[in-house]
Amino acid sequence: MKTIALSVALSTLVATCGLVVYDRLVVRPGRLIGVVDVSEVYRTKETEFAALLTASNSDEERQHALDLASAFAKRLPAALDELPADCQCLVVLKSAVAGTTANTLDLTPLLKAKLERERKS
Repeated sequence: MKTIALSVALSTLVATCGLVVYDRLVVRPGRLIGVVDVSEVYRTKETEFAALLTASNSDEERQHALDLASAFAKRLPAALDELPADCQCLVVLKSAVAGTTANTLDLTPLLKAKLERERKS
């Protein structure tokens, strides 16, 4: 009788651990959706570049502003590609989501931080 009780307890423990691991590694990441507002990021950068261009007094300053815009255009796709790995979730455009849920995560601040970090390095 003692052996049967030990077997049942061990089987229950192993099954419970398996279900917890499955929940943490498969089910929860699959339910999490990251949204990113790319248009907001574009508007912010567009305003920044426009201010740089209008404030520039020389061709060198204008060229510097255009170089910054070109570098941003190259960094943005790479930063967007990194987001799913960072959050371990599906990433979609914010405009594609009709409503938010508890499983929706706004990744726009993370994208902005990534772009600023890459710009400074």
